[in-house]
Amino acid sequence: MFGIVDRLGSAGVGLLILLENLVPPVPSEVVLPLAGFRASTGTLNLVTVWPAATAGSVVGALLLYGLGAWLGYDRLHDLSRRRWFVLFGRRDLERGKRLFDDHGSKLVLLGRMVPFVRSVVSVPAGVAGMPLGRFALLTAIGSGIWNALFLGLGWWLGQRWEIVEAWTGPVGVVVTMAALAGLGWLMVRRLRSPVPASER
Repeated sequence: MFGIVDRLGSAGVGLLILLENLVPPVPSEVVLPLAGFRASTGTLNLVTVWPAATAGSVVGALLLYGLGAWLGYDRLHDLSRRRWFVLFGRRDLERGKRLFDDHGSKLVLLGRMVPFVRSVVSVPAGVAGMPLGRFALLTAIGSGIWNALFLGLGWWLGQRWEIVEAWTGPVGVVVTMAALAGLGWLMVRRLRSPVPASER
């Protein structure tokens, strides 16, 4: 990671943050403090690295938004009626759509500042058909705040940036494990539940 940041500079940070949206194990909680530390030594420039990181966040989120828009509510609704589709049922999908219709803007904005959620929240935004301009703006604001916070921590801690890695690493693991456990619970619940007549 040091090598990518040092060789590619701000563009490399933006690339890593883009990949974090698509491959959550690439941790922005480590990349950003490292970039902040490099900026404090003069290797990087915060004036360019912050917008590069935020642009990477927005581009990655737009790719996932596009996936959600391509799937669409109708297609997922049809899938949710199939017994073999174990992720969620029709009622779950409808409940999620109502939640996103009512609170979608808050979910996107705040979700950009929560590990793992920051990656997956873009998909339901696309499914729900959130206006693209609003989605991009909220993503940029939430990502910009998140990026500024961790870049600032790296700058402030200087060569002690590993302190951030020491506590954000376990937090990221816990959040990821909780998300996987929640996914497993949804699958088990779906498999054990009776099939409503409307879903047969």
